[in-house]
Amino acid sequence: MAVVSSIPVRPPTASRRRSSRAVAAGWGVLRWGTLAVALLAVLVPFFWLVSTSFKREVDYLAYPPRLLVEDWTVEGYRTLFVRNDLGHFFMNSVVITLVSTALAVVLGSLAAYSLARARLPFKLNGALAFWMLLTRMYPAIATAIPYFLIIRDLQLLDTRWALIVTYTAFNLPFVVWLMIGFFEEVPAELERAAMIDGCGAWQRFTRIVLPISGPALVATAILSAILAWNEFLFAVMLTRTEAKTLPVVMAGFITDKGMLWDQMTALGVVTVLPVLLFALAVQRYLVRGLTLGAVKE
Repeated sequence: MAVVSSIPVRPPTASRRRSSRAVAAGWGVLRWGTLAVALLAVLVPFFWLVSTSFKREVDYLAYPPRLLVEDWTVEGYRTLFVRNDLGHFFMNSVVITLVSTALAVVLGSLAAYSLARARLPFKLNGALAFWMLLTRMYPAIATAIPYFLIIRDLQLLDTRWALIVTYTAFNLPFVVWLMIGFFEEVPAELERAAMIDGCGAWQRFTRIVLPISGPALVATAILSAILAWNEFLFAVMLTRTEAKTLPVVMAGFITDKGMLWDQMTALGVVTVLPVLLFALAVQRYLVRGLTLGAVKE
């Protein structure tokens, strides 16, 4: 006959409970303290940017710096829009970003779906994927001179298409690598069922895979658009007057007589606000898209 021995469990003492509460409180303070520091690191520079754009020259050049002033002005914005033809350069950034992002997402999704579903001999799938990633490893400045000569020979200097082609090419490896992971998480059974119903490869891709991967496409498009919107090196190298984007215009406020802080900060606000509002509007799709391929069953 088996004898079951029970070991008495001691109830937690008051000191142990106090210790557990102290540890939990300590972790809570650390967590909220870290969050507060992160928020300050993000919000304080943005507040300084916005406040400086409304200050007069005597205020933003004052020492010690003045956080708040009594006399606000919009002269920086007025000069920016009236004298510098900002609307034209703003449309350059919008058109170049939208077109290059759309091309990169479309072409990159097709390539990623092919690599995720096709089984090439000699493990070429992994080799091709790594080769695409390799193009993102070397510094962009290494290709600046030969790329400038190619664009010059094609007579595309100072045109929107020069930057559209450039940003599409540089965003393609990024899109492919993100979308491969998302497409691999789509159950293959869904595509097999579609094949039984007579769907071809293109129909399976457009009617089954793409709708399921919608959040991933949105997340990839957002990240690609941010990269194109903020790019400076090739924008300043391939444009002169007509196709300049906002980062290039902003760099023009650094003159031999000093920095035009009011116009520079005003343009900084104009540059940040569209991306900020767009990210806030689609943030739920961004979070869903970035976590879609994070868990494997």
